This record gives sequence, C-alpha cells and structure tokens, in this order.
Amino acid sequence: MTDSLKKAYIHTLGCRLNSADSALLNFRLLQNNYSLVKNLSPDVSLIIINSCCVTAEAGRKSAQFARKARKECPFAKIIFTGCAAEIEENTAALPVDIIVKDKKTIPQLFENKIVANTEKTDIFTENAFGEFPFQSRAFLKIQEGCNNFCTYCIVPYTRGRERSRNFEEVIADARHTLAKGFKELILTGVNTCQYYDNGRTLCDVIRKIASLGDDFRIRLSSTEPKMDNIELLKVMAEPENKVCRFLHLSMQHASDNILKKMNRHYSFAQYADFAAQARELIPGIHIGTDIIAGFPGESDEDFAICCERTRSLKFANIHVFSYSKRQGTPAAVMPGQIPPDIIKARAKRLQQIADEDAVKFVQQFNNKELPVIFELRKKDGFYHGWSDNYIEVLQKSPEAPGCIENVAVEQKNAQDTILFAKTSDF
Repeated sequence: MTDSLKKAYIHTLGCRLNSADSALLNFRLLQNNYSLVKNLSPDVSLIIINSCCVTAEAGRKSAQFARKARKECPFAKIIFTGCAAEIEENTAALPVDIIVKDKKTIPQLFENKIVANTEKTDIFTENAFGEFPFQSRAFLKIQEGCNNFCTYCIVPYTRGRERSRNFEEVIADARHTLAKGFKELILTGVNTCQYYDNGRTLCDVIRKIASLGDDFRIRLSSTEPKMDNIELLKVMAEPENKVCRFLHLSMQHASDNILKKMNRHYSFAQYADFAAQARELIPGIHIGTDIIAGFPGESDEDFAICCERTRSLKFANIHVFSYSKRQGTPAAVMPGQIPPDIIKARAKRLQQIADEDAVKFVQQFNNKELPVIFELRKKDGFYHGWSDNYIEVLQKSPEAPGCIENVAVEQKNAQDTILFAKTSDF
C-alpha cells in the first residue's frame, strides 16, 4: 500500500478527555505507518470517529458525521469509537465498518486480529503517548471513569468506574510532549481530582511534571468539585508548580433541593466556601462552571435561587446547558419534567448572567500584564492567545508564537471579553 493510500483522519467530538484519547490514537496510527491529515478528504483510507453521547444532541452529531464520512469517502474504512459506541442502541444502523468499544485495541484491527476488550482495573496504562500534529496545546490523559452516578449523567455507563493512569507513564508522556516543544499541558480525565496511584495524588502529578523543565505551564481541565481538596489549591498557588490560575468546577445547580435530586455530593454553601478559598489563595483565578437549566422538579423558586446564588459567585464563565432527557439515566424517568419552552427561557436567563459576569471578570485585568501564549493567526490579522487565567488576548505580531510572554493588555470596548496587547497596531 502506498503512502497516498495510508492517510488517516480522526474526527473528535465532545470533551477534552476525548481530545486526549484522540492524541493517543494519533500515536498508534503513526506506529502503524499511517500519515495523519487535518481534514476529511476523498483520498483518506481510514477514518476514526471518536464519538460523544453526553447529551442526546452529541450522540446525534456523532451519528451524523458517520453518515457524512461515508458519503464523502465511500471507499474509506470507518471505525466508530468513543462514548457513543459504548451505549448507543442504534449504532447497528450506522454506515461504518466496525464499532470499537476499547480504543486501545484499534491497532490490532489493522492486522485483522480478533481482540478482546482490555480489562478495566484501578490503574491502567495506555502504552502510547499523545501526538498533536495540528494543535498548539497538549492534552495529557491521567484519569478515566466516574463513581458519582449523577442522575442526569451517562458517563459512568460509558467510561466506567474511576481509575487512574500509571504514574510513571503519565510522567513519561509529559516528558515526551514537552520534548515536542509544547508550552501548555492540560491534565485531563473525567474527574482529575480523583487521581490516585499507590499513594500518589493529582498534587504529586503536578509537582513531578513541573520539575521536568522551566518554560511551560500546566492547566487542569474541567473537574468535579472536591470540597476538602485544599492541598490542591495550595499546590496551584505555588509559582514553582507552573499551574494556570484556572478551575472549571461543575456546580450544575445552586439550589440544594435540585443538587440532591441530581445526586451531587455537596451543598451550595460548601461549593461557595471552596470557591472563596480558591480566590483567597490564588488571586485572579478564573473559576468557571456548568449549570443545567430545567432539571426535572426545578420549581420557579429553585430557579430563582439558582440565579441569585450563581450571580453571587461571579463566575468567569458558565457553560449553560438546557436539560434534555438522556435515556438510561434516572433523571429521564423522574416526575416533574419541565416543558421545553420553560427550559429554553430559563437557559436564556442564565446565559444573560453568564455573559454579564464574563465581562466583569475580564474588566479586572484592563491595563494589567498577563502571561500569554499566542497560538495562531486568524483571518482578522491578529494572533490569538490565552492568558494563564483563560482570557483571550489578541496581538498583531507576537515575538515568538507558542511561547509564554508577559503582555500589557487593555480592553477596547466595555462589553468585550477579549483583551488586546497594547503594542498592537489597531
């Protein structure tokens, strides 16, 4: 088979953990003599769809792309994997060649071997490193699965129970990625705070990775709140650990009544106290969250409480989700399902709060200096980058794209959530 017939394309849907999984697939493809392409094209011989089904819409998009791929690449071999492959009942109707539940078995498929799913234990290895041929930031997978079983969530049924990646392999993968020149490593998992390998925790992972070099930074991906994890906040506050001032803690709701229905394992007061401690220890920290609007049983009072308390926390960003039934979860059959028009109105109100608070967060840094990594130049002529506390910054010509540089920034318009480098020619 010639090189032209050995092109592979991976389409990734969903979360940062899926992006990390795709990076490991990139490594496995390269080991099997495939070249990786950035975009779908008719000459691609292998297509891997790394699917998502965290919402019904995500599952629909995963299936939709499978149909698109088959139409545009009728002769390609199409592998469907990821969360939707684990649980979707209609995968048999997909126009794909094979559905794979365990991504690590994909290389054996190239040799037409029959393989069994890898056993899921508390500690796992990937036997692969992340490869990011078309990205400027690297996602480092350190953890899998979840034991929380929130009533709206399908993830424990697709990703399985909590387990952590072998500590030595995590550090080796980080060393491999840094050697490639990446300046930001994003630690990913379903719940990174639950990392544990023979007494070593997320804090140990951070400290060890931080010791591998100087000119890079570490970012934590979205995680479940762990209200007693003050050690993590202290580790983040220590400059030598190179951790970005960023926490995305999924609150999901601010009414204790709804939190209980969701099977969330904290009260609003506990969440608010943890956020306050984070801000005290790490000035300027970006705290983001997820909130679900219209969960079953959400009364007008519950929603009013959610809005009031959400505003009090002054989040830097809020991902607002309109509740939708996810078959296979307890919430899908709960009484008190909210009509779609009310869900839509409530989501719109929460989004207004989110937009207002995002502007207020950014305003704090007008005429300040921030450490920024500029990543790519877009059609507007600006290089776009991100500060350590996840504010988008634009500059005409960075001194060294991909490097961390301290930049004096300003807000051009009062309602902007984007800052501009003062040195830029506007």
